[in-house]
Amino acid sequence: MTDRPQFYRFHQGDRTLPFSADEYEARLTGLRTIMAEHGVEACVFTSMHNIAYYSGFLYCAFGRPYGLVVTPTQSVTISAGIDAAQPWRRSHGDSITYTDWERNNYWRAILSVTGAGRVIGYEGDHLTLVQKALMDSFLEPSEVKDIAPTTMRQRMMKSPAEIDLIRAGAAVADVGGYAIRDAIREGVREIDVAMAGRDAMELEIAKRYPDAEYRDTWVWFQSGINTDGAHNPVTSRKLERGDILSLNCFPMISGYYTALERTLFVGEVDDASLKIWEANVAAHELGISLLKTGASCSGVTEQINAFFAERDLLQYRTFGYGHSFGVLSHYYGREAGLELREDIDTVLEPGMVISMEPMLTIPEGQPGAGGYREHDILVITEDGNENITGYPYGPEGNVVG
Repeated sequence: MTDRPQFYRFHQGDRTLPFSADEYEARLTGLRTIMAEHGVEACVFTSMHNIAYYSGFLYCAFGRPYGLVVTPTQSVTISAGIDAAQPWRRSHGDSITYTDWERNNYWRAILSVTGAGRVIGYEGDHLTLVQKALMDSFLEPSEVKDIAPTTMRQRMMKSPAEIDLIRAGAAVADVGGYAIRDAIREGVREIDVAMAGRDAMELEIAKRYPDAEYRDTWVWFQSGINTDGAHNPVTSRKLERGDILSLNCFPMISGYYTALERTLFVGEVDDASLKIWEANVAAHELGISLLKTGASCSGVTEQINAFFAERDLLQYRTFGYGHSFGVLSHYYGREAGLELREDIDTVLEPGMVISMEPMLTIPEGQPGAGGYREHDILVITEDGNENITGYPYGPEGNVVG
């Protein structure tokens, strides 16, 4: 081949997306309103979460850059040749494939949509310094504007279709939770219990969404000292009677991940552990009651802090009390403006989806040592919230094996 293209369109097969075309058009309309307000002529998205949110396509980078270019009239995913037509089949709008015959064909493909000398919106929290320099060189923007904060704000407000998918994801997480509970017994390895939960969730997703792509559903199942951190990986440690356990189910459906997290014990729970567990459950219930329209993230945090401080437990809190749910995962994306922390003053509104997940970590050598964590997902409504997590929390029913 002597005439090697820098980029081309490769469209084949039927298109299948997690949402309707109308859903994506509504998101793009909201984005274009943001663009007009900020004088942005073209947005160049590079993050997995924004590309998936506006197009439906969730990329696998593997060292290659991916993008989505949105103008007042176009929406075009930019993907590598290694993926052939899969990005087009999973995208709303147009799709361009760039080749690796020549370095930086990625930016040449983007330039073919944006043109040179435009006001470009980009994601300041994602674009690397190297790629930012290439963007400036190839697109020669008249001005650049960080569009990440305003797009995050748009993603924080969930549509009815998104809430339906998140609700289904929470139900899938419940399935994983029950499978994990059934697998718990003395002598079983953490990895074996985790696989039982993961397999149950993947089968449930495939049943509910037969036309979806399946990836990235996982379980963190921790025991004993391994419960001290919320994101500690699974090991081959064998469960022992009296162990504290942490069940963490994370089903992924089309880029949307949900979570179920629970404290359990193997066979029995000692008095010191039970006291701490019950305090964390009480904080969890208090937090759920506080999540309502008009409450601020920092205000909710301060009230839960006061609850723990009264019981001399606040020093064992290790992170904030909850976060937004939507297009996010452990390796990409997060709506950091909707986290229950002291430094976040966002006011809750109907349509937001947020978790309540207090955690206490008692160091080894102290009575009740271990990590205690409960986690429910709440949809904020006009008059309060809807708890879409079904698996029960607390000592009743969670001392198992």
